[in-house]
Amino acid sequence: MKKSLLAALIGTCFATPVLAQSSVQIYGIADAGIMWQRGGPWKIISGGADGSRLGFKGVEEIMPGYKAVFNLEARVDVTTGRQQATILNDNQGFWLTNNMGATLPPAVLSAVQTTLQPKGAPVVNIENALFDRTALVGMYTPYGALLAGRMYTPDYEVLAGADTFEFGTAGSWGNLLSGTAGFTALGVDVRSQRALQYRLVLPQYGISGSLMAAAKGSGYFGLYNKFWGANLIYRAMGFDVGIGYNRGYDQNDTPSLSSTTIGGSYTWEDFKFFAGYHRQSNFHSVLLPMYINGFDTLIAPTLLSTVGPVTASTFRNAFINNVIPNSQVWGWSTQLGAQYRWGPFRFLGSVAYLKDQQAGNNALQFALGANYFLSKRTDLYGAVAWIDNRRHAQFSPGSAGSPGGFTSSPGEDGGAAQFGIRHKF
Repeated sequence: MKKSLLAALIGTCFATPVLAQSSVQIYGIADAGIMWQRGGPWKIISGGADGSRLGFKGVEEIMPGYKAVFNLEARVDVTTGRQQATILNDNQGFWLTNNMGATLPPAVLSAVQTTLQPKGAPVVNIENALFDRTALVGMYTPYGALLAGRMYTPDYEVLAGADTFEFGTAGSWGNLLSGTAGFTALGVDVRSQRALQYRLVLPQYGISGSLMAAAKGSGYFGLYNKFWGANLIYRAMGFDVGIGYNRGYDQNDTPSLSSTTIGGSYTWEDFKFFAGYHRQSNFHSVLLPMYINGFDTLIAPTLLSTVGPVTASTFRNAFINNVIPNSQVWGWSTQLGAQYRWGPFRFLGSVAYLKDQQAGNNALQFALGANYFLSKRTDLYGAVAWIDNRRHAQFSPGSAGSPGGFTSSPGEDGGAAQFGIRHKF
């Protein structure tokens, strides 16, 4: 069925004349393939190069220069039809419980690890929202655009533009952008909900920028008390470079995750060169109350009945005193890479480094990839990546649709290979 016909059928579901006059576009990406991670089997995955999605966007011209717009975009796992993603392996991330073994008995430590990282639990779109990827409405004017909803953050826009692998496949720079606690200690807020954003584009100068602000219930997880971000981007003469900044505040209005990115790309003939620098810090994670509540509701009652209140309190204090520093993020990362177009082929290569200033768990990643474009909308892709984990680091390459998870033990190197097909419609 043609998209125009499907859009017309959807339009008949709306009773108001204003909505019926709006132009609605249906779009999406279907991406699936196979993936291998070091120490595990080959598996079928969704969203290797791009997160699979189904979206609707529309525009209505109110008057010359003024347009009302909306965008609703749902996450889709094309291998299951679901809208949530888990990590790509069941390996335990040990850093979040680092040093707890000195006080907690093995049985209690195991219970804590299971509580903090339940196997098979969703880690992306944990609220199971229908339009988790994007949900916004706003107005375009000659003086800029004003948007409201759940959107990409200003710093992430710069970060994604500086990633040689475009924040997809096993080669993505994003594999290293977190603390040693992995997906439980994010290095950037990709999106924020309950946000207002002002965007301005000055094409005659090649300059664009955005300013975002959000109140209670904002940020990627919807747990911030407030959030704001800004970016400035220059696109002209082959350059696509910018600077972005995000800052969130926890439930007590204390500064939480902040991130800054400088970088982008330069296109010269069939080559495209990438460079980026990213700094991240978070000493007051918004997830801490969830960790402590999990201990109090799932572990503490059993401890009270088996070891008594005094020992149970000792174990709880040991948990809290360690999970606080273990969930903190402080460090920087840099990446260099290039793409080369040759006929229907595109070749990619990059190297990225993470300096973990919080705990010294550094990592170095090497990645190679290729695309074969069957048409303007469909391509075959492949990527391989290797991560040299230092000290207690457990980084494992992931995909656009799911976090990579952890290697089987601290300090073990991570590796992955992916092959897939991506169709845009």
